[in-house]
Formats: sequence, structure tokens, C-alpha cells
Amino acid sequence: MVNVIFLGLVSFFADISAEMVYPIIPLYLTSVFGATPAIVGLIEGIAESAASLLKVFSGYFTDKYKKKKPIAFVGYASGLIYKVALVFANSWGGILGARIIDRIGKGIRTAPRDVMVSESSDSERAGTAFGIHKALDMAGSALGILMAYLLMKNSNGDFKYKQIFLLSIIPAVLSLLMFFKIKERREERVLKEREPFWNNVKKLDSQLKLYILVAFLFTLGNSSNAFLILRAKNVGFDDTTVILLYFIYNITASILAIPAGKRSDKVGRKRSLVAGYIVFALVYFGFALAYNKTFMVVLFIFYGVYTALTAGVERAFIAEVSPKDLKGTMLGLNSTVVGIALLPASAIAGLLWNLFGAEAPFIFGGCMSLAAAFILIAFMKSGKREIKLES
Repeated sequence: MVNVIFLGLVSFFADISAEMVYPIIPLYLTSVFGATPAIVGLIEGIAESAASLLKVFSGYFTDKYKKKKPIAFVGYASGLIYKVALVFANSWGGILGARIIDRIGKGIRTAPRDVMVSESSDSERAGTAFGIHKALDMAGSALGILMAYLLMKNSNGDFKYKQIFLLSIIPAVLSLLMFFKIKERREERVLKEREPFWNNVKKLDSQLKLYILVAFLFTLGNSSNAFLILRAKNVGFDDTTVILLYFIYNITASILAIPAGKRSDKVGRKRSLVAGYIVFALVYFGFALAYNKTFMVVLFIFYGVYTALTAGVERAFIAEVSPKDLKGTMLGLNSTVVGIALLPASAIAGLLWNLFGAEAPFIFGGCMSLAAAFILIAFMKSGKREIKLES
């Protein structure tokens, strides 16, 4: 588990850096550049989807060349480039370009990092391992958000955004330094002719195919978290205090990630995922009906509960049911499918907001989440070790 902790520290520092800027991006776009919710949705959708294909190819090359650590390092290094690009961006188009750089990096690093987490624990404790990683990841997010809040509170004028972008470079560098402590499992690369990718996909377990389809459906209603921030602002929070809500969400997810991972080891991935989707639906319906600040605080807490129930558990499930030599590819494929769905998801949310009001995208997202939960209940097998690989 030592390797898992250092991998978690990589994400811890990277997320301090990322979340120092992420919650202020929609505020920066709307306050400085006058962007509408539709433009914010378009930027987030393009940024998430433009790099989505890289995720499956990153996983594929991880499996093929057995070089997980260098590939992950390149992905995290792009986070440093992203912060520099933000400093020099002078339009919403520049912000879009910076976000694409950041998402490309995530597309490169996610699969090899998750494979290393999986290989650093035994199969009986996969949920716990991913829970530990997610806890450190979300703790970094929470700390980054708190730092953004303090910096926003004690700064004035538009230049405060640029100051935060510059300071976020420091934890990005610390994240890269953590790689020197990570030990990659050395695997001899066997030179053999690999079957075409889609031939391997056809042989996958039917339950894994089902889940990837469900993840796509769910993501269509799970638009960018930027809309949660805009909704909180719509209810009455100002640009500074709204960041505290995002802090509450991240610290809740961090605290609950390890218990949620351990629980999934005991009761099975299906129950945890279904519970997470139902909580998400209730939270999104709550965002649609939100009428005061206290209610909004409660909703952000339960949004953290949803993340703890699903984020690490999803990766543990995919890692344990994927063929050993396709583990990175499948983790990447899932991220690719989710990334592809994020463009229409954020675009739909922005259009629904503009056409029907702030409540509409959250009602839509809640309905899509309930549909995803129903499919899992009806068609996914139950039990802790119920999913077996097809021959």
C-alpha cells in the first residue's frame, strides 16, 4: 500500500493545483469575459471531450509497452503547462485552449495511474486501495479550494485570478517530484502480435460492456461541476463564498472515500454504484428546487457522498473484471466513453439553463441518473465476486 500512498500524493498535490483554479474558472469567464452559461457549458464540454480519445489510447499503450510511470508523468506534467497557459489567456478562447491542454493531460495519465494503483494491492482490497487514492485526491482538491477561497477573499480586482493561477504552479511541481518515490512493477514486454483492439473488445465480459454503456448514459446528465457553482451563485452566494461550497463537497468525499471503498469490498460494487447514482439523482433534484443557502450547503455535502460511493468503486470494478493484459485499455476506454458524453452533457445543460431556467439541467440530470440506476438494478449481477470473465 506504500505505492498507493505515493500515487495518492501525486494526485494530492496535482489536485491542490487544479482545484485552486477550477472553481474560479466559471467565475472568471462570467465576471471578466462576460460569458453566458451556454458558453461555459460549451467550453467545459469541448475541453472534456476533445481529449477523450487519448484516454483509451493511453490505456492501450500502457498495456502494450508496460511503461505506466513515464506515461503518467507526461500526463501530470501537462497540468503545469495548463496553469502557465491560464496566466497568458486574455479571452474565453484562451481559457478553452488551456482547459484542453489540461484535459489532454488527464486523458494521458488516468489509465496508467489507475493500473499502478490496481497492481499495488491484492484483488481482495482493490476497493480499499482505490479508496485511499481517492481520499488523498479529494483532500488535495479540498485544500486547493480552501486556498482559492482565502486568496479570493483577500484580493481585489481582476488581477486576483492571475495571482491564483501563478501560485497554483507550485503544487503542480511538487506533484511531479512525488514520482521519484513511486516504484513501478517491472514487467517483461513480450513481443507478440496483438489482436486488433476491437476484436478484444468483442470478447469482453458482458457485465463490463453493460457498465460502460450505463456510464455513458449517466454522464449525459452529469454536466460539468461548473453548473453547480453557477447554481449556487444563482441562489445568492457571491464569487468568494461559493468556493467554500466546493470545498465542503471535496472534504466530504475525501473523508468518506476510504470507508466507501472498504464497503464495496464487502458488499460488492453493484450496491455501491446503485446507491451512488440514487444519491446523485436526489442531489440534482435538490439543486433544481434549491431556494436558500442552507439547503445548498446540504446538497454539496451529499454531492460529496455520491462521489465517495462511485469514483474509486467504479475504477476498482473495471480493473478487477478486465483481462490482465487489457486492464489499462479498459480503464482508458471507460474514461473515453465518459469523455465523449461530457460534450453533449455540458452543452445540453447550458442550453436547458438558457431556454428553461436554472432548474432544467438538474431535473434532466436527476432523471438520467435514475435511469442508469434502474439499468444496473435490473441487469447487473449481484454479489461480491459475481462477475467472472467470459472465456
